[in-house]
Amino acid sequence: MPYFSLALLPSPTSAAARDDLPAPAPVTGQGEVTVIGLGPAGPRWLTPEVGRALREAEHLVGYGPYVDRVPVRPGQERHTSGNQVETERAAHALDLALGGARVVVVSSGDPGVFAMASAVYEVATAEPRFAGVPVRVLPGLTAAQAAASRIGAPLGHDFAILSLSDRLKPWPVIESRLAAASAADLVLALYNPASASRRWQVGAAKDVLLRHRDPKTPVVVARDVGRPGEKLTVVSLGDLDPETVDMKCLLIIGSSTTQVSTRGDESVVVWTPRTYPA
Repeated sequence: MPYFSLALLPSPTSAAARDDLPAPAPVTGQGEVTVIGLGPAGPRWLTPEVGRALREAEHLVGYGPYVDRVPVRPGQERHTSGNQVETERAAHALDLALGGARVVVVSSGDPGVFAMASAVYEVATAEPRFAGVPVRVLPGLTAAQAAASRIGAPLGHDFAILSLSDRLKPWPVIESRLAAASAADLVLALYNPASASRRWQVGAAKDVLLRHRDPKTPVVVARDVGRPGEKLTVVSLGDLDPETVDMKCLLIIGSSTTQVSTRGDESVVVWTPRTYPA
């Protein structure tokens, strides 16, 4: 089936990304860590609550490409690092807050979905010296919601979100959860399906899914949602080519009730009814 290209969102450096809102509130001496989600991409998907936290922060801590998406503001310090040092990043943010600073830890999407919120709480709980540091989490739009909205309503009924990355959990655990969710006939949103060094997981996941799902089950392959080059395609599970999937993709696997429809304008939508057969 064809790819669908959609209007691009303005970049964080565009006029739409700038704000003329009041300057940050004066320092109170009480440090805190706020973990935020930028959404998948673009300032349209940044919540007002998160925008305010970013304006009021004295320090931004996060994975370099995510911090780069935040407009530079005078007086803010930036602390960037690689994408595999979550606990070290969390400890650094808590240390800054322990000294009285207002710190924002930057995540993409939603900070509580395969992101930094759990890492911050892990470190804050493990180290007694951080017991008095306030930590709050501000929600963001996660990639599954963004991708689903671009193609229709595939998450209209019960669904599960899983990550195919075996960096932080062993593959047998992933495989057993895939099998259980597939057998339960849940729609699945699969994060981190592949990377430059992880190429076999999508094929292995497909094999697991086909044990429980019809080969004609619709699959949404969402690439770079909200960013330049955004493309979505709908294929059957049996025809899914693992070689076309990489880290820029999110997969939505339909359930037995998920439908694919063609609208009057020839656009294709994928949706899952809210009712379920008795």
